[in-house]
Amino acid sequence: MQKITASFLLRTCTFFFFIIASLLFNTVHASADKIKVVATITPLADFARQVGGTRVDVTLLLPAGASPHTYEPTPRTVQEISKAKIFIRIGAGLEFWADKLVSAAARDVITVTCSEGLALIKGEEHDHGHALSNVDPHIWLDPVICMKIIKKIEDAFSRADPSNSSYYKKNASEYIARLTSLDREISEKVRTFRTKEYITFHSAWNYFSKRYGLRVAGVIEEGPGKEPTARHINEILRLIKGLKTRVVFAEPQSSTRIAEVIAKEAGAQVLILDDLGGQKGRETYLDLMRYNLAVMEKAFK
Repeated sequence: MQKITASFLLRTCTFFFFIIASLLFNTVHASADKIKVVATITPLADFARQVGGTRVDVTLLLPAGASPHTYEPTPRTVQEISKAKIFIRIGAGLEFWADKLVSAAARDVITVTCSEGLALIKGEEHDHGHALSNVDPHIWLDPVICMKIIKKIEDAFSRADPSNSSYYKKNASEYIARLTSLDREISEKVRTFRTKEYITFHSAWNYFSKRYGLRVAGVIEEGPGKEPTARHINEILRLIKGLKTRVVFAEPQSSTRIAEVIAKEAGAQVLILDDLGGQKGRETYLDLMRYNLAVMEKAFK
């Protein structure tokens, strides 16, 4: 066996040192090249990743299970936005806390407000600490509207990184094609439903219902985080008893206790519709919407 010399060991160690150093440099350099993006909710974070691909580093503000209606920003929230090149939000009063955070970031951030310029459905007026909103912000539950959101995100990425605009355009086009397939899939399934009316926990499903010919007959939660009154519960019970399918939809972001009490009284079952995703198996928008479609199919066929 050849004797291993000190000089051989030195050359070998030096070689591996340069290899490791080169890998670390390339990793840090690649990360530094990425556009820092902050998105408020899981569907928007997924859209950013679909359009931005390997060119973006996306941070999600709201963890799975949190509701944007009752979210309370932390110092970390301000820090994340201050580091971002692009901030993506729904708007229309959903993230009523966002304007102050963008201002607090004290720097230029490209803000994508997805609801801007869209025809919005009127909703209940809510006072979020002097920020009044009387429109329904849940636009992302309509895949056709999401195609417009994807274009807005593509435009913002191209503005922030013009040299890679063709890359963002290609990714956006491919994803819009997938949304088109999802839209067709939902339309075909909904046509097989024997009933088209349902009770939801909060008023998240108006855009979805309008797109696919369904109707929200009643909503348990009258406002974000607001417990229903006895009178309102009695009204919901009356509505459920008039429906062909006795189902009450709850959601993972809120306690199911009230929905279960109402369902027990009405002889209905409780199923979970998820408007935000982020839970296991519902991390992407397409998976989230197919999950909800399967739940509806179970209830309405």
